Amino acid sequence: MSGRRTPVARRGALRTAAGAVLAGASVVSCAPDGTTRPPARTARNGEDVPGTPGATPGSPGPQSAGKAHGAVRPAAAPRRFPGQPVEIEHGPRNRPRVALTFHGQGDPTLARAVLAAAERAGARLTVLAVGSWLDQNPGMARRILDGGHDLGNHTQSHLDINTMDETRAYEEIDGCARRLRRLTGSIGTWFRPSRAQHATPLVQDLARRAGYPHVLSYDVDSLDFTSPGVAAVTRKVAGELRNGSVVSLHFGYHDTVAALPLLLTEIDRRQLRAVTTTELLT
Repeated sequence: MSGRRTPVARRGALRTAAGAVLAGASVVSCAPDGTTRPPARTARNGEDVPGTPGATPGSPGPQSAGKAHGAVRPAAAPRRFPGQPVEIEHGPRNRPRVALTFHGQGDPTLARAVLAAAERAGARLTVLAVGSWLDQNPGMARRILDGGHDLGNHTQSHLDINTMDETRAYEEIDGCARRLRRLTGSIGTWFRPSRAQHATPLVQDLARRAGYPHVLSYDVDSLDFTSPGVAAVTRKVAGELRNGSVVSLHFGYHDTVAALPLLLTEIDRRQLRAVTTTELLT
């Protein structure tokens, strides 16, 4: 823990940074269970961000399209972790590490605020990006990787993949994988099913076919997508967090941006480290 900021100093810095983006930024809903829960202070209708009209599979969207083909930090490929199940819910319980994982969708301003707050605290995240979000915001792939974070696949359209037939479900996984490969040179380090904590056996098989040895689940659900308030998000995560935890969080929610500095301070107070999921399992 040497060389890190004290919890008090870091909390003040992170709160200031988070507060700078909270006024006026829009939010997009990303509820994983398929229910409709309008987020607080949203400027949109709570639906997923659609793909760019007329875009060909894997093509960059209108924002930062020129930057998308620059020298992106090389992305790590999926890897197999011997001894781990196909679906991973948490890491080793005997090491003081946790993984904060984010469903990658929503207002990129809020996403950048989350990334910046984590980096100031020396934390590294795992971002499971939605393909249609990458279509509209291809520069976010570069931003995530340049921050030292894991980048993975959260399907192309963020629909309920467990209810789809084999062909359509594979298209959802492979569609996002192709976008990630186009932007980063890799299909990403992880796959997480959309609208579900757990993947069905079929979806697990399809993920392996697409190149992902493991499906990434989680053991701590922040429920931030319900917009319960900063205190509720912080209390929920802090109450369930322990060695090896994988926490589910979301880009695109004001509560999450405001709660993150408090969560990072609590993680530091417990002498835990927030690392990527790859680091958690290595």
